[in-house]
Amino acid sequence: MRLAHLHLPSTIPFAHASLLQQTLVSRLLTHKKLCDALTHNNNNASYSPTSRSATLPPPPDPTILTFTPHPVFTTGRRDLPAQYPEYSPTTIIPTPLEPIRHLLTSSPPVAEYHPTLRGGQTTYHGPGQLVAYTIMDLRRANLGPRTHVRALEEGVIDVLGGYGVKGFTSCDPGVWVSSSSSSSSSSSSSGGGGDERQDIFPRKIAAVGVHLRRFVSSYGIGLNVTEEPIWFFRQIVACGLEGKEATSLEGQGVSGGAGLGMAEVAERFVTAFVERVNGQIGKGAAIDDVYRIEERDILG
Repeated sequence: MRLAHLHLPSTIPFAHASLLQQTLVSRLLTHKKLCDALTHNNNNASYSPTSRSATLPPPPDPTILTFTPHPVFTTGRRDLPAQYPEYSPTTIIPTPLEPIRHLLTSSPPVAEYHPTLRGGQTTYHGPGQLVAYTIMDLRRANLGPRTHVRALEEGVIDVLGGYGVKGFTSCDPGVWVSSSSSSSSSSSSSGGGGDERQDIFPRKIAAVGVHLRRFVSSYGIGLNVTEEPIWFFRQIVACGLEGKEATSLEGQGVSGGAGLGMAEVAERFVTAFVERVNGQIGKGAAIDDVYRIEERDILG
């Protein structure tokens, strides 16, 4: 099985990334629908397996979409506005974002708001963060939903390890690092002895949230690369986790000279994710090749 990787080097509107993702998801769902129809027809005695194989096109390749959007707060299924999908982002703001209504409704807005169907609650995406969406048929790879999420989490942890940062998962969603390893944490202390909380509370470095429809996955991870997103995270209770703080690779002491560009981080994540998926596949199709595509390959 081959995997396509589309990396968008420029900061883009979140709506555009959503359009690309939805187009890819629709391709996979359309193929599944066609398979169902041909399987149904195959029950007809006059419909031979030979004609079925000749009619059925090969399944679309799975795709990883990596990008950085303009500042945007998104809600998952647990925080969707009651009026979704018929809502106005300038008047109907979900409860978790009411305290920052002024950021969303100013002219121009400091950040946008978009509801999504991913799992989880409220989070932020924007400059300084790598977002990676995995669009794939989990059944083709013989992956269960939890195995898929684990591959996302462990892929992030592998990327962090490549930069000398130890990441881990906990009972809370996402990927975390020990705050005591943050080289920038002392700068936020109000006293001269450093912030004592850093030895007690971990900090979140990556969010994980997915959606499945007929075992076709969408959404994925948001990994904080620089400190740019941190101010935005401090304006909300990210993922409903009161009192939890966010950090980034830069906040953990990784400098730009260590290959901290978005394209480099994206490549590292794709490689790590593929290795994790292949390590967990049983009888499914392994990913044996990764190739690059461009927007025009999806939208024409």
